[in-house]
Amino acid sequence: MVLTMLALFSIVLAGGLTGPAKVISTDTLEINRTRVRLWGIDAPDETQMCRDIKGNPYQCGLRAARDLESFVEDREVSCVPVLEDECGRTIATCSAGGTDIGEWLVRNGLVLDWKQYSRGRYYAAQRAADRAGLGLWAGSFAVPWLYRACIRLGGRPASCSDDANAHP
Repeated sequence: MVLTMLALFSIVLAGGLTGPAKVISTDTLEINRTRVRLWGIDAPDETQMCRDIKGNPYQCGLRAARDLESFVEDREVSCVPVLEDECGRTIATCSAGGTDIGEWLVRNGLVLDWKQYSRGRYYAAQRAADRAGLGLWAGSFAVPWLYRACIRLGGRPASCSDDANAHP
């Protein structure tokens, strides 16, 4: 624990968590060769299929990653480490142009507030996206944690994304 905190503190002192960001996935960025997992959110996987307002399937994880790329493009991203996960990734809150990236993703309906970690920090943004029918909330989707559990149990992306697992 102490070593983890020292490692995170040294990253901050070195200015290693500010700069241009490369989007690895919707919930993971790379800044100055440091992988950063966005704190408090859960994103659809790139293989996950969702349905739009007309019921047409689309790769919601891929679409969210592209939207995030557009959002951070040509902006300096700053991250504040919160902790390090079991994979050695830095978990952090990050902002671009003064906007909390996690909140922006949730408010636009691209990801979900992962309240067991965020302690509800993005709950209001998620309710606003749901009420406005933005992003995922415009159609139907399987919540990311259930999609991943289905895949771990041997399910295929199409069946794990299907309407039986979907949020209306």
